[in-house]
Amino acid sequence: MQSKATTVEQYLAELPADRREALQAVRTAILENLPEGYEEGMQYGMIGYFVPHSVYPPGYHCDPKQPLPFVALASQKNYMSIYLMFDEEFETWFRKAWTKTGKKLDRGKSCVRFKKIDDVPLKVIGQAIKRVPMKKLIAYYESVIKDTAGRRTGKATSKKITAKKTAPKKKRSTKKFATTKKAPARRPI
Repeated sequence: MQSKATTVEQYLAELPADRREALQAVRTAILENLPEGYEEGMQYGMIGYFVPHSVYPPGYHCDPKQPLPFVALASQKNYMSIYLMFDEEFETWFRKAWTKTGKKLDRGKSCVRFKKIDDVPLKVIGQAIKRVPMKKLIAYYESVIKDTAGRRTGKATSKKITAKKTAPKKKRSTKKFATTKKAPARRPI
């Protein structure tokens, strides 16, 4: 659920007490470990942590008016979530670190869902945030955008895509299909 709040304080104030407490605990873990340069604010109706335009002027490719997102916290209808930008190395580390805590990892494509603060290993969240300095995030983001732009323009960016484009086309069948008989033409009277 997107909020209309314009500040983090407004966003937290409009939440039920249990959700406010949970998101505030995760927020504290993030803020205590946030690498230098990132800023906190509202982004896409959620609490966001991002690379400011003063550091990365192009902003987010989907909406260049928005700064480049890093992490977001949200209270959704049926759960709360932490949105993170992952590369494969980070994903592997994160999954292992979370699993070692014995807590269940409920993941979406780019989010971790939870219903109560006891479901979240705050230490792992803090370590995850600390692992991604701004330069690393920008480099990863630009590599993903470059790869995506190549796909959109039709340039092959991987063997898999190249293989698809060069595969021989199947020949169309020249077999004629049976047609229905035409009714006999009427003779004038």
